[in-house]
Amino acid sequence: MKKCLITGINGFIGSNLANRLLEEGFDVHGLIRKTSDLKFLKNLNIKYHYGDITDFESLKEATIGCYRVFHVAALASDWGEYDTFYKINVEGTLNVAKACVENNVDRLVYISTVAMYGFGRLDVKESDEKVITGFPYNDTKKIAEEKLIEFSKETGLKYTIIKPGNVFGINDHTFIEKYLDAMHSNKIAFIDKGKRKTCPTYIENLIDAIIIASNKDEAINEDFIITDGLDITWKEFTDKFADELGFKRPKLSVPYKLAYIIGSILEFIYKLLKIKKAPLITRYRVNNGGLDYTFSIEKAKKILGFQPKVDFNTSVKRTVNWYKNK
Repeated sequence: MKKCLITGINGFIGSNLANRLLEEGFDVHGLIRKTSDLKFLKNLNIKYHYGDITDFESLKEATIGCYRVFHVAALASDWGEYDTFYKINVEGTLNVAKACVENNVDRLVYISTVAMYGFGRLDVKESDEKVITGFPYNDTKKIAEEKLIEFSKETGLKYTIIKPGNVFGINDHTFIEKYLDAMHSNKIAFIDKGKRKTCPTYIENLIDAIIIASNKDEAINEDFIITDGLDITWKEFTDKFADELGFKRPKLSVPYKLAYIIGSILEFIYKLLKIKKAPLITRYRVNNGGLDYTFSIEKAKKILGFQPKVDFNTSVKRTVNWYKNK
């Protein structure tokens, strides 16, 4: 069996990827901390390496004999200190890349994000301009990708970059669980009546794309935007989940400009008081929900032959079933 390593294996995307790679017959290894919660990985035949992507030596050991390295680990949040984001997302990614070169890994598959293109744009393609947004997550992921490409040119490291949209589905405690909890408690408010378009990416479709891309020579040193390819608004997305759960459809709405001002004020207060927990409303969340944010998957269709296999209705049913029984 070919050995592969997943950083961030115990998280939402990493755990789903681990399941699929085991099904594909890989010898799956994971980089974890001693404090990592492994509840998503129970009873799976995975070999663990204790370490951290900010610790090069631990990566160097974990990548020995690897055929593929899937770099999923990142600090993905709308709140936190820039230096912390940089250390994990930029320096950590370079550490993974250096370990891959050191141990002659055949290819690094890097999970990036569409967030580096900024908000308020429609049908964005891979070749479109990446922007500085002022949000530490977006900006450090942009820098990490640029440095990875530069490092590849210097060393000959082969890579493939996957840029998901707003990922949701089974094991998603970051977004969808909190979103449905808020819906259940009637604590959800649309921005501008939920009329802005968004970019849902069901986890099974994303994992399909990652697997396909990792096996195609045509994907070497290429980047691919991956979403479900839907033309859908936040209201349509939310109403579908409400109907499936038997909840009332949310009605409350806040104008974008007002929400942005509130988010800005809350962020200022939290920073002034050095509160580590994120405010209820942040400018990132307001932009994500209050500005159009869609992407083209034509490159993935053309080069990878990618087509989202799980339709929206089915993805909602599967996610709701997990939510009810988690």
